[in-house]
Amino acid sequence: MKINYDELLAKAKEVSKNAYAPYSNFPVGACVLFENGNMYTGCNVENASYGLSLCAERNAISTAVAAGEKAKLVAIAIVAENMLDCPPCGACRQWIYEFSPDAELIFETKDGYCTTTIKELLPKGFVLNTKD
Repeated sequence: MKINYDELLAKAKEVSKNAYAPYSNFPVGACVLFENGNMYTGCNVENASYGLSLCAERNAISTAVAAGEKAKLVAIAIVAENMLDCPPCGACRQWIYEFSPDAELIFETKDGYCTTTIKELLPKGFVLNTKD
């Protein structure tokens, strides 16, 4: 599947404007792409009790799940208004890994964008192996 990085970044940038970030002043937007072409966006939503805050990446994935998405996650673009090359936090890395260990990540840079994979950022993501 050919990924339109510019489109994903533009959608992530647009939704970052909706972020609720009164404590950090660090608005973030994310756009996830699934193998069927469906895209979903999310922004960070902070809380006075910092641990209850929700990152943009998890928000976008949750939106996809709530919409009934069943296809494989292919890529996620992440845009932070105050920072270039903004990789996901540890919790978001595991969330992305859960939906696709092969997911491609796209970040803004001063020269356009860069890409990596979730396996590169989280080489041994947690997988629950249950006994049959």
